[in-house]
Amino acid sequence: MSDSQDRAAIKQSVRDRLLSLEEEALAAAKSHYESFLKDAVMDRRESHDKDEMADARESADLAAAFDAPVYTHQAKIDAIENTDFSPTDTVGPGAVVSFNGRNFVVITSTSKFDCGGKTYMGISTQSPIYRVIEGLKAGDSFSHNGRTYTLEDVI
Repeated sequence: MSDSQDRAAIKQSVRDRLLSLEEEALAAAKSHYESFLKDAVMDRRESHDKDEMADARESADLAAAFDAPVYTHQAKIDAIENTDFSPTDTVGPGAVVSFNGRNFVVITSTSKFDCGGKTYMGISTQSPIYRVIEGLKAGDSFSHNGRTYTLEDVI
């Protein structure tokens, strides 16, 4: 496999892993939402005491709390699916970048995840660090929070 094929395979693996994690998170958020929503619905044909009504209201509030994560994870999935992850030499959406011994995926913020024996973390295109590194190439230096870093790699 050539170097460009290796880099393309890395990017595809990272994209697939990121998408899989977001799909799992979306499924969990939907499950929580639906579970609490189901508990919030009361049969109007029956009479209910104050405790039952309070429990239903609490379940409705909890369902509403899980509504936002559903939309957040769906938005992240949409971003991943609609971003070009082909290899690149400049930092932009879909780039995988390395600096300070760490690996990042420029698309959306995520927690750390493992892929191909390396640990990555997603950074948003709205993040302050992205604004600093946008358009840079491997070997370029940049300053952030009073420290200077060098981009080790851009894929």
